[in-house]
Amino acid sequence: MQTSTADPLLSVSGLTLHRGARRILDGVDLSLGRGETLALVGESGAGKSTIAVALMGLLRPSEARIEGRAELAGEGDLFGLPERRWSGLRGGRLAMVFQDAGAALNPCFTVGSQLTSVLRRKLGLGRAAARARAVELLDSVGINDAAARLSAYPHQLSGGMQQRVMVAIALACNPDLLFADEPTSALDVTIQAQIVRLILDQTRARGASCIFVLHDLALASQSCDRIVVLYAGQVMEAGSSAEVLKAPRHPYTRLLKSCVLEIGTARLEPPAGGVPPWEEMPAGCRFASRCPRALPRCAGEKPPLTQEGGRALACWNPE
Repeated sequence: MQTSTADPLLSVSGLTLHRGARRILDGVDLSLGRGETLALVGESGAGKSTIAVALMGLLRPSEARIEGRAELAGEGDLFGLPERRWSGLRGGRLAMVFQDAGAALNPCFTVGSQLTSVLRRKLGLGRAAARARAVELLDSVGINDAAARLSAYPHQLSGGMQQRVMVAIALACNPDLLFADEPTSALDVTIQAQIVRLILDQTRARGASCIFVLHDLALASQSCDRIVVLYAGQVMEAGSSAEVLKAPRHPYTRLLKSCVLEIGTARLEPPAGGVPPWEEMPAGCRFASRCPRALPRCAGEKPPLTQEGGRALACWNPE
């Protein structure tokens, strides 16, 4: 799947991931332009977070077997890199904001020590320079009295403040690509929009690209340039946020849209059924058992991800 740029920052092709006999990801293709924001959306179990942790090199060979390629500009295929190079990329060119900041931050160390350790190890800053830079970063993500907050432990901060600290740590080394894995899932509704806006503003100010992992199709359409719709580890549809939400062509995308409550909507229409068990997963389109437009070939023959203009679609009988 191509982006609007001729020189993508990231290009993933045929990403397939096995956990034992289970094929968690099945031939995922996606690409990301420089400075672009991409949303991975779908139900729980779609493979969104798995894609993110795989592209961050956080899966051990004993945990999963990965096939396919992930080309990062200037690095070649990420999956062919040695662990030493991965260690250099993580926290440097690649960074991640995790779902639950309270669990991701180390409760035994202060905010300042966790932030300055990244700056000293990755950028080689001295103690004083790292502390000064840490204050700047905390201030940039909207933390008041940033200098005093350096001595605070994570449990002394609210959930929203903890997530702001996570954003500061992730952006400390000006990464080229930031993964935001459900960054608002543990936060109050009133704080969620603030954190999403913070991540967008900070990445765009730095010229970085961002991949959001989201359940919320409406939030994705409001925040991201493009959307990739996933179901049970397969890409169903991808395109610009405006196009995908306004005129979804895959039946699954249309069902996801029906779950978005809009002004004037009489009632929600959630999709019936659920993701089939792995041992009952069809060989073809994994959505076939729930699809209102399924054809006989859908269960046994996987539709290719075809490109038409800026829209990518994998369906034998699209809208």
